[in-house]
Amino acid sequence: MSQKNFLSSIDPYLKLIRFDRPIGTLLLLWPTLWALWLAADGIPPIKYLVIFALGVFLMRSAGCAINDIADRKFDAKVKRTRNRPLAQQQLPVVNALIMFVVLLLCAVLLLTFLNVLAMQIAMVAAFFAITYPFMKRYTYLPQVYLGIAFALSIPMAYAQIQGKIPAEAWLLFIANIFWTTAYDTMYAMVDRECDEKIGVKSTAILFGDLDILITHIIQGFMMLVLLLLGRKLELNMYYYFGLLASVILFVYQNKLLRSRNTDNYFKAFLNNNWVGMIIFIGIAVATTN
Repeated sequence: MSQKNFLSSIDPYLKLIRFDRPIGTLLLLWPTLWALWLAADGIPPIKYLVIFALGVFLMRSAGCAINDIADRKFDAKVKRTRNRPLAQQQLPVVNALIMFVVLLLCAVLLLTFLNVLAMQIAMVAAFFAITYPFMKRYTYLPQVYLGIAFALSIPMAYAQIQGKIPAEAWLLFIANIFWTTAYDTMYAMVDRECDEKIGVKSTAILFGDLDILITHIIQGFMMLVLLLLGRKLELNMYYYFGLLASVILFVYQNKLLRSRNTDNYFKAFLNNNWVGMIIFIGIAVATTN
C-alpha cells in the first residue's frame, strides 16, 4: 500500500477521534495539570505526567468515538458536524465501535500503573464519558454532565499523588464543572438552531436569550471558587495574576458572544484553551516559588 493510500485509509479514524482538532484534549488536560501540580505542591513525578497525559488523550478520543456513534444520524442534519466520518458513511459503525473498544482497553492498561483509589475514580469518570453523548436526548444540562466527566481527573490526580482526596481537590473539581459548563454552552450556541429543529437539548437552548448573561455568571462562580482555593492553599501572587488574566479573557469572550455570530461563538469557545493554560502557568509558578 502506498503512503497516500495508507493516509487516506486512516483519515476517517483520525477524524473520528478528532486528532485534527486537539482543543477537546487540551481543555481536559489543563485542569488535570492544575490538579497534578497542586497535589504535588510543585512538579509532579514525570511518570504520572506521562500516564495522565496519555489517559487524557485516550479518554477524549474514546469519548469522541462513542459520541459520533450515538449521534451519527443527528450529525448528518447539523451543518457543523455533517462532514464527520460516520455522518458521511465513510466508516462502518462496527469499525468505529472496534476503535472505541481498543481506546478503552488502552486506557484500562494505563490504570494498572495507578493506585486503587485513583483506579476507582477513573472507572466513574469512564462511565460519565461513555454516557455523556446520550444525555442531550433527556436533559437540557448535558454541559454540566460533561463538566463532571472532565472534572473527575482532578480527584483522580490527588488520589494518585496524595493517596487521598482533600477539600481543595473538591474546590478545584467544582471550579472545573463551572468552567466546562460555561465553555461548552458557547460550543452549544453554535449549533442551537439546528439542535432545536432535531430535538437535541443543551444549556444554550435552556438559557435562551439570557445565555450570555448566565454564561458570564457561571464564569464568575468559577473565579470565586478558585479564589477560595488560593486562599485555602495560601498561594502567592502569581496564582492571582493567572486568575486576573483569565478574567480579562472572559471579558473578551463576552464581547465575542455579544456579536451574536456563530463564528464568534466558536472563537469564544476556543479561547478557553488560553484560560486553562494561563491558570496552569499561575499554579506552576506559585508552587515553585
